Amino acid sequence: FLQRRARDKAIVNVLPSAALTKGLEGREITEFGLLLEAGAVAFGDGARALRNPQVMRRAMIYAGNFDALIMNHVEDPELRGSGVMNEGEFASRKGLPGIPPEAETVMLERDLRLARATGARYHATMISCAESVDLVRRAKQDGARVTCGVSINNLTLNENDVGDYRTFCKVSPPLRTEDERLAIVAALAEGVIDVIVSDHDPQDVETKRQPFAEAADGALGIETMLPAALRLVQAGQMTLPRLLAALSSKPAGLLALAGGRFAPGAPADLILLDPEAPFVVDKRKLKSRAKNSPFDEARLQGIVQTTFVGGRVVYEAELG
Repeated sequence: FLQRRARDKAIVNVLPSAALTKGLEGREITEFGLLLEAGAVAFGDGARALRNPQVMRRAMIYAGNFDALIMNHVEDPELRGSGVMNEGEFASRKGLPGIPPEAETVMLERDLRLARATGARYHATMISCAESVDLVRRAKQDGARVTCGVSINNLTLNENDVGDYRTFCKVSPPLRTEDERLAIVAALAEGVIDVIVSDHDPQDVETKRQPFAEAADGALGIETMLPAALRLVQAGQMTLPRLLAALSSKPAGLLALAGGRFAPGAPADLILLDPEAPFVVDKRKLKSRAKNSPFDEARLQGIVQTTFVGGRVVYEAELG
């Protein structure tokens, strides 16, 4: 249904990820074979972490029959508890309950061990800690078929950006310390982290216009992902080819897609980019109906002039 609707209505490619467990309840795995035939490109329960290790193990074993990609949001709900931002001195000063790094690393290590044991293709959707980088690096060195991603938020912002309880910066995983962010940047440059994701999770104004502890997690991501990521190139922390690979060819390869590359015979899904064009993010000019961007009023560089999908122009920047 989603693919048919996308063919009729969408001007971009829409590729559905299927639920890993029925009803996203974490108890019974879905019918991977039938869902793959219907067009699913991967399996995961979205922002819900799969807590039960036995269910995850069964899912990995079953996925091996189809060479399917298993994804998980690595954040243990019990270890997260009532936390609303990164655990540490900054959270204490703000009087906010913290989320310890172990909420991420404990579940990630469990999944990586299961991936080693089963030989499954596994992807941690977003990591945010230096220890998580070490875990993934070791798993890759051991020959496990594992990959991971990082949110543009964790790549370019830190916990200090929360400032005076800015709910636009309340995201999951939470923004970490500057040292953790720099470790994540280095891991991306090294190739331990494979892909950058927008973590595009827009929220209704009413769910964000709340006290920080009560506001919903999530923020806009798609419109600002590329110029925000270009900050790393401008700071000399990343080469442009490495950055663009993490945004295009790497994710395309994980999902076995023909796109994400510039070559004869490849789909003409392309952008024309002016990487040095400056602008200030103005939430009133964002295309999304939601306006909760953590980069609101930020000075960025990099404007997409034209977007092609299948060789057809689907977007052109407004002049002036």
